[in-house]
Amino acid sequence: MNDVPFTPQDLNQWFEDFGGMHADLAFWLTRLVAVFILFVLAWLANALVKGIILRLVRAAIRKAQLKFGEALLEVRFFHRLSHLAPAIVVKLTSGWLFADSEVLLELAEVTVNVYLVVIGLFALDALLNAGLLRYQDYKISRRIPIKGYLQAVKIVINTVGAIFVFSILFDKSPLYFISGLGALTAVLLLIFKDAILGLVAGVQLTANNMVRKGDWVEMPKYGADGDVIDVSLTTVKVQNWDKTITSIPAHVLVTDAFKNWRGMSESGGRRIKRSIAIDLRSIRFVDEDSLARFRKIELLQDYLAEKEKEVAAHNKDNKVDDSELINGRRLTNVGTFRAYCVAYLGENEHIHQEGMTFLVRQLAPTEKGLPIEIYVFVNDVAWVSYEGIQSDIFDHLLASLERFDLRAYQMPSGADLATFTASSTE
Repeated sequence: MNDVPFTPQDLNQWFEDFGGMHADLAFWLTRLVAVFILFVLAWLANALVKGIILRLVRAAIRKAQLKFGEALLEVRFFHRLSHLAPAIVVKLTSGWLFADSEVLLELAEVTVNVYLVVIGLFALDALLNAGLLRYQDYKISRRIPIKGYLQAVKIVINTVGAIFVFSILFDKSPLYFISGLGALTAVLLLIFKDAILGLVAGVQLTANNMVRKGDWVEMPKYGADGDVIDVSLTTVKVQNWDKTITSIPAHVLVTDAFKNWRGMSESGGRRIKRSIAIDLRSIRFVDEDSLARFRKIELLQDYLAEKEKEVAAHNKDNKVDDSELINGRRLTNVGTFRAYCVAYLGENEHIHQEGMTFLVRQLAPTEKGLPIEIYVFVNDVAWVSYEGIQSDIFDHLLASLERFDLRAYQMPSGADLATFTASSTE
């Protein structure tokens, strides 16, 4: 320090010689001035870096349109990194300002070292966040989420950082604290239980491709029914259709059952599985009058022409008495309606005609009538479009029942019972 033109010792001597101060008062006043100068220098370094250098870095990145640089700006990486400037200034000047005070010099050194470790951790955290932001811009991020892995890495880094902080504060080797972790294993396992379970579950979820961001999942046990918006180390967040958000522990998705609709979205087809209940009392054989009316339905013309030939040939070969409809083979209004459903859906441009199940079937009769089930796939998987297409189909089919002399089953309502009671009392 001999090359420095002015030292705190000179200031201390000046206070004693020209200020007429007592040696003890001059000593503490000198220390106070040195601390003040240190804070001023640190403030100036911080203001210089943030006010000039940081602005230049931002302008350069935005001008160059560097995507990773923009991600760094978004997570405030350079802002966090700029906090190193005052620490460096303090580290360089403390030896000069506190040259005659070993206690203050040691205190400044410990404080700066701890501060540098903490700022380094913050900067590294921001760097990982920036990497995650850039990774999420790629399509692979939906298939292989890495947020949980990064959180696990952060836990390890912060743990190592905490060990270095304690090492600096207690002036011990980091190995001293690392060796002590073995005795705290049980406590650490208890504290980080969710994190450990989440990490294991995250590996399983990713390896087995079970859940990823954007999936529609349904888990009634936790009130979840909506899109996955975040997959982290310990939780999976689901935004439900009512815009509420449900947080599900990651390990629960491995141990419990849930439904993922991703396969439906990727297949390009969304299933319609709905029945029309036919009133059993409206089912009958088709007579000539009804057959003549059915022939006017364009979608049934080919079906009726082929079916009539087939039935006529069968009855002729078996010498069936046509005077009674129950004899031989006959068309029924419910069978003809089922054929109409097939023809109508076959002409619908919104229904997958090949590659996916296309079925109109009759289920077992129940106390609520005869179910005619429509089992087909819509080629538009968007929820609103799907519901509109399904509604249009059943609007038409329900309205068409009357043309086939059929009735949909409907349980008696209050109005029906009131009408029946009124008619029975007359």
